[in-house]
Amino acid sequence: MTTSSAPSGAAGPLVVLAAMPEEAAALTARLTGPRALPVPLAGAAAERGHLGGTEAVVVTTGIGIAAATAAATWAILEHRPRAVVAAGSCGGLAADVEVGTLIVGESFTWSLADATAFGYAPGQVPGGPERHHGDPAWTERAERAARSADAAGHGVRRGLMLSGDAFVTASIAEPMRERFPGALSADMETTASARTAEALGTPFVALRAVSDLCGPAADQQFHLEIDLVAEISARAVEELAARLDG
Repeated sequence: MTTSSAPSGAAGPLVVLAAMPEEAAALTARLTGPRALPVPLAGAAAERGHLGGTEAVVVTTGIGIAAATAAATWAILEHRPRAVVAAGSCGGLAADVEVGTLIVGESFTWSLADATAFGYAPGQVPGGPERHHGDPAWTERAERAARSADAAGHGVRRGLMLSGDAFVTASIAEPMRERFPGALSADMETTASARTAEALGTPFVALRAVSDLCGPAADQQFHLEIDLVAEISARAVEELAARLDG
């Protein structure tokens, strides 16, 4: 589990990670005094400014585990943040999750990792923990911020998020639910970012909104446009930032 002590203490900026430019745009639009930063990673970008009155760096990481790991590593080592927040969209995995729901990540694991033949838990990588965990204090703050920002009533859920380098289509959604009872969502970056923050001793939390349902029921709306979902997530992240000291 991550500790609540970042490498540089609490004085650093808040680092916010988003995979796609469309997701990052909802965050950078909220920055005051934004300025672009040089990023030594192909396909990544970053802007620094103030979000909700708190100094923040918004990083567009690119899609997938490798891109998220590289960008999170750079952001943490370069900016020594007070915490890292994963933002943007995700797929809804739990049968009762709806599009637009804000998912507050409490724990994280790999959706496709399978070393169960050697006695490991589903999702556990040999040598690693069964679950990676968000910082408890930041998770509490994030849930409060998400509920405050949920003016449209899309709902807020807190729990397990899965990540892997594959889209969770309807054909694999049910087997994945069986392997991971209680998992709320799936995406391609969050666990990688959580694992990186943990390795570098930085508090981590995720605030992502559901854009698509993985194997929806016949009566469920199954898709929201990415710009709408990005706004839902960005409002919650901004509310979280506004609740921080300085």
